[in-house]
Amino acid sequence: MKGTHALETLLVRAIQGGVRAMSWRASLGMGAAVGELALGLGLRREVGLANLAIAFPERTPEARAEILRRHYRHLGQVACEYARLAELSAAPVGEVIAVARGLEHVEAARRLGRGVILLSGHYGTVELLGACVARHHPVDFVEKPLSNPAVDAIHARLIAEAGVGYIPLGAGARRIFHALRQNRCVALLADQDDHEQGVFVPFMGRLSSTPVGPAAIALRHGSPIVMGFITRCQDGRHEIDILPALDLAAAVGPDAARIVTAQHTACLETWVRRHPEMWLWLHRRWKTPPPEEMADAVAAAREPAAALPGRAREA
Repeated sequence: MKGTHALETLLVRAIQGGVRAMSWRASLGMGAAVGELALGLGLRREVGLANLAIAFPERTPEARAEILRRHYRHLGQVACEYARLAELSAAPVGEVIAVARGLEHVEAARRLGRGVILLSGHYGTVELLGACVARHHPVDFVEKPLSNPAVDAIHARLIAEAGVGYIPLGAGARRIFHALRQNRCVALLADQDDHEQGVFVPFMGRLSSTPVGPAAIALRHGSPIVMGFITRCQDGRHEIDILPALDLAAAVGPDAARIVTAQHTACLETWVRRHPEMWLWLHRRWKTPPPEEMADAVAAAREPAAALPGRAREA
């Protein structure tokens, strides 16, 4: 093990042990303070501010800075919650999850027998969303393995304790299709820059390189895409909203995967605009520019996404 990996592993284990020794409520306060510290140290602050300026040009710099401050506090809380996924997902109704709406949509999708693509973004404590769904339906996370094997093993153990399976991204599509054939829910995130291999669809006013994987899998296997979101309440608890399966009837022809990708990306945008502090602003989402021949589409992308079904508290 590399020296840096060994130090990183010791640090992760120490943090995990410290968080688990605290009550969940106390750990939220600590996590928020750690987030404020990270903001004060300037960790990726400029990236976040630049992203917010792209997404919300109509808001003042002060308003965008406040969104980012709340986002850093939220990220610290997410890190603390991740260490106790199993405990939080099994908590009595109303204690950690204030309300869970739409679980019936997962049940309806599974009745088709083609598995379910459970899709979200880097929004809220998304791993807790998957762990809560796994209390009712079999779920596998598809995630990129961490560069530190020891920390990756800790990560795999945490989600296993929460009753969730783990499919490492890059292990090949075979395991994903195997899970779908077993009528399991395969949880994916598809909201980060995918460089030149992504498809360019509108997101927050810009054409954005977006992974096409979920759409391609759904179209190939006939699996429904069910989108879910977990939003933190002011009291620290969470609300879960699972939406009806996307209507893929219009996704035909050679452009079908792009159509589906645009559809689920527009849905995510609706939620990000409602609760901007919940989404990950510290990733360079618009790193890859669209090709010059897409100039007309770039102009059209500046129009806000239409509202899609699903409840949310207005920001």
